[in-house]
Amino acid sequence: MDLCDINQIRPLLERHGFHFSKALGQNFLIESWVPRDIAESSGAGPGTGVLEIGPGIGPLTVQLAQRADRVAAVELDKALLPILAETLADHPNATVIPGDVMKLDLAALVKEQFPGLKALVCANLPYNITTPVLTLLLESGLFSAVTVMIQKEVAQRICAGPGSKDYGAFSVLCQYYASCELLFEVPRECFLPAPKVTSAVVRLKACPPPDYIHDKTLFFRVVRGAFGLRRKTLLNALANAFPYSKETLAGCIAAAGLPADIRGERLGLKEFATLSDQLAALA
Repeated sequence: MDLCDINQIRPLLERHGFHFSKALGQNFLIESWVPRDIAESSGAGPGTGVLEIGPGIGPLTVQLAQRADRVAAVELDKALLPILAETLADHPNATVIPGDVMKLDLAALVKEQFPGLKALVCANLPYNITTPVLTLLLESGLFSAVTVMIQKEVAQRICAGPGSKDYGAFSVLCQYYASCELLFEVPRECFLPAPKVTSAVVRLKACPPPDYIHDKTLFFRVVRGAFGLRRKTLLNALANAFPYSKETLAGCIAAAGLPADIRGERLGLKEFATLSDQLAALA
């Protein structure tokens, strides 16, 4: 069965009485090149185990199962479970795990499903859970790479550099944990039903945290504070986030080698780290 052929998908869904859920952000692929290229980009191959989130009816799952030693697909919608049992019947190395990925013990899942394998993530993520899921996956430190199809706007934000309009606190978080690369776009016409926006595939390769960041908690507090009032100067934004006078904060900004009127969106990870060190000295 071609799981991207709309003429085969519709009868399959009708046979199981399936109805799309807007609340779950369900959009199924109807172009076979998309799951093929996503799987090919993910690094799935011999010696790997792949966690998939939201497999739908399984087109990406099949592509991953053809490459990786093991695939564990987490599906929240119980109505899709009997469909997946049918579409994945020829792929015994693919396991469907019912549940919400945000509530699962990921460390236990990786240990149970991927013993001795390099763990990866590859998924067509529902738009409405992109940020919390990616944060969870990156902070877990369990996966060598995370390759996901998400809203193009979010993919651009993840990969954005300092000073660009897309750069923000989430950019910094992702780039703290990983090397981020936008791979390719996926037009809305590739989905059923068609979403209102273009999608894009992004790959986040895990890397060690920068050794110049000495206090992770303070670092991210500074980052959140800097972007908390995006249109304000860094000084005004930090004054809203920290219990120090503007004079004291201005001294920290100057000591970090930054212009007095700079905005937070101009700072890269190294500049945020240097500023964090200056603020740490106040404690």
